[in-house]
Amino acid sequence: MSVLKYLGAPRHKLFASRKYLKALGFSTLHTSLNSSVELHSQDEEVVIALGSNVGERLHNFKEALKLMRSSGINITRHACLYETAPAYVTDQPRFINSAVRGVTKLGPHELLSTLKRIEKDLGRTNGIRYGPRPIDLDILFYGKYKVRSDILTIPHERIWERPFVMGPLMDLLGSSIDSDTVATWHSFSGHSGGLSGLWEDLGGESLIGEEGMYRVMPVASGLLDWSKRTSVMGILNVTPDSFSDGGNFLSVESAVSQVRLMISEGADMIDIGAQSTRPTASRISVEEELGRLIPVLEAVVSMPEVEGKLISVDTFYSEVASEAVSKGAHLINDVSAGQLDSNMFKVMADLDVPYVAMHMRGDPSTMQNSENLKYDNVCKEISSELYSRVREAEISGIPAWRIMIDPGIGFSKKTEHNLEILMRLPHIREEIARRSLAISHAPMLIGPSRKRFLGEICSRPTAAERDPATIASVTAGVLGGANIVRVHNVKVNLDAVKLCDAILKQKSSGVKSRH
Repeated sequence: MSVLKYLGAPRHKLFASRKYLKALGFSTLHTSLNSSVELHSQDEEVVIALGSNVGERLHNFKEALKLMRSSGINITRHACLYETAPAYVTDQPRFINSAVRGVTKLGPHELLSTLKRIEKDLGRTNGIRYGPRPIDLDILFYGKYKVRSDILTIPHERIWERPFVMGPLMDLLGSSIDSDTVATWHSFSGHSGGLSGLWEDLGGESLIGEEGMYRVMPVASGLLDWSKRTSVMGILNVTPDSFSDGGNFLSVESAVSQVRLMISEGADMIDIGAQSTRPTASRISVEEELGRLIPVLEAVVSMPEVEGKLISVDTFYSEVASEAVSKGAHLINDVSAGQLDSNMFKVMADLDVPYVAMHMRGDPSTMQNSENLKYDNVCKEISSELYSRVREAEISGIPAWRIMIDPGIGFSKKTEHNLEILMRLPHIREEIARRSLAISHAPMLIGPSRKRFLGEICSRPTAAERDPATIASVTAGVLGGANIVRVHNVKVNLDAVKLCDAILKQKSSGVKSRH
């Protein structure tokens, strides 16, 4: 299709171009007289909201995203996932809501037709307005344009009054405006503070957990609200050479016994690792890792005690991740954030389980060399490098609502770097937020347990003697915003976590009472 382009055109020519667009089935594109009007021959950035409250809601989302990609919509960013109370028509099931950013060559009405076809393919019928639906897809923004026609209005006219739309929309942005297009979206809000100011006027982050709106992560057969309390992940190494407990749990019987102990002590999650990632560790093959892992994993998932608990597998191999999930693992914990297996992101995109992306430079055998230990600003560089990995994961099809982040304490870090991380976890989130608020909200996992830097500081050369120092580091991490702590000794660290959660709850209630 040909392109009409008027740059600084006289008013009568701009109006003529709008009339021509309407004749071709396009809506009016309201732009300034000095902007260009084009048909859909170039990529336009779009924002699309998703909602579902009928049937298998997460499956509906997955299928909708798949159909969008195959229909010419290249999805580049995902918001967090929210479970929300229904609006307008309140006597219906709860919704899950989110939004995506993407680019497309489809014109605005072509895009609308595509989304309506996807809704129909997924079972949506003409029901009552605002009533139950298997999928709802709304265009929030289309490039820098305002669109007005009998069947389409962009920006969507009710964005500004809906927290369940504004929350996901804000997730897709960074705290820094990264393009002219995003600047235009802010201007469309009509608020002096842009979309951010409008979100704050609605209540902003204070709405999360209130008004029936919860930020959640799909895991196992439910939805995890990680803001309610800190989760404790117990470590099970079925390896001969891990730095703390290598060789202790090589048999299925000893591994099961250890899992039973950790669960009795209050573990929420069990992280099973069959390949050591200690400094200087040599890499083993996929086959050897699976040989160690699968018998233990099969035994653990069949334990009655693990009902309601989450089983994680610590691996950087995509083949191990795929096999582990097929055997019942609920999440994958990758110390390399996809750097050590080029297929990891593609495999994880299809597995529908949470993915922990950790910061590390090099691999376990090289991570502590001089080059990988060079930082000018450790927290800023961790944030940038970790975000780059997560960005690639998103483009590969892993939604932000299935991603957890880990700053990688002890991995390509000196003692002073690890201390800086523990002191400045909020700063890491803030740095990530400049690029993506969704990823800055992701659950954060930390794993300082018994690590060498604790031994150096406390003069404890034996790893098993570092539990008191681990408790201190866990305390600092939880008070700094960590949501999951990965530890060897569940019992003593759980006490620290409970105390920290009580402090944070008291602090939060004090802030709310003052408002």
